[in-house]
Amino acid sequence: MSNSMVVHLTSVHSRYDIRIYRKICSSIVNDYDVSLIVADGKGDEVTSVGVTICDVGVNQGRLARMVKTSRRVYEKAIELNADVYHLHDPELIPIGLKLKRNGFKVIFDAHEDLPKQLKSKPYLNPILRKLLPAFFEVYEKFALKKFDALIGATPSITEKLAKINPNSYNINNYPILGELNIGASSDWDAKLNEVCYLGGIAEIRGIKEVIASLTDAPLARLNLAGRFSEAHVESDVKTWDAWQQVNQLGFIDRKEAAEVLARSKAGIVTFHEYPNHVDAQPNKMFEYMSAGLPIITSNFPMWKEVVEGNQCGICVDPLNSKAIASAINYILENKEEAQRMGDNGLRAVNEKYNWATEEKMLFKMYKEVLS
Repeated sequence: MSNSMVVHLTSVHSRYDIRIYRKICSSIVNDYDVSLIVADGKGDEVTSVGVTICDVGVNQGRLARMVKTSRRVYEKAIELNADVYHLHDPELIPIGLKLKRNGFKVIFDAHEDLPKQLKSKPYLNPILRKLLPAFFEVYEKFALKKFDALIGATPSITEKLAKINPNSYNINNYPILGELNIGASSDWDAKLNEVCYLGGIAEIRGIKEVIASLTDAPLARLNLAGRFSEAHVESDVKTWDAWQQVNQLGFIDRKEAAEVLARSKAGIVTFHEYPNHVDAQPNKMFEYMSAGLPIITSNFPMWKEVVEGNQCGICVDPLNSKAIASAINYILENKEEAQRMGDNGLRAVNEKYNWATEEKMLFKMYKEVLS
């Protein structure tokens, strides 16, 4: 008997996206025929784990992507004639509705809470920042109830989705066990006086305060891995004296990320207090923990629950660079306590915050959708 065919669709994410490809597609490829439709212009391929990647080509500009790319993604999806379609971008919801009208099973995976996310988009003017979230609240309620299943990447997103569609599943974006924890991670004596920030770099993600904090943490260097989303923020911080304490690494792969984590003494995630951040579970927070690092995070209630509940780091006011510096200094100056926090975080990931636990819910969902 041949396996059911599952097709994942994204017009925004990269083909090797951590949640879509490395976690979900790679988890299910032994039980289903898995294809992934992307729009990156890098061509078709069958990956080493057996996922078929179908590339519909790249479009420049946000509007062209939302209109032209979405249309090509839909055409490819129809051509593949799958048993179930799994959508990963809000701009593909209209495609999901078309696939439903054609009798197909459709799942929507909400990586973010879109209305909340729109409230903090720097490229939207203040009027649109008010109107668009309200419009999408209404549109989500209309569209998402028609789908066969919804997935929320955090408990708060799932709670919201469950009010729209009872077939809602919480599948957290927790790390893959062992992926970022290379042997050196546990060797505290081999670590340097460095802290790290990995991921997308933006003003609302607290980068200015983190770099400013280095002035009051003179012994520390910051390993900064990722791309700035705002050129003016990058050029601004590079004029500061504190920039001399930054190792700018640019975009790095998973192997390089593991090496950066192994030599660092703490991981920083001090996002500003925006609606989409307060209820988020940043992937990087759990990735730092999975590498045995103490974490310095924003003092949002949900984040404090993880950090203070597991005694694995220090929560600070993300707008207070002196508080961030004080946390960095404490970790650099208190080796045994820092190591204890790192061990606690790693234990928490091994016991509960890991992809193996989420994978069970993923299989349960596919089984229920396909039955």
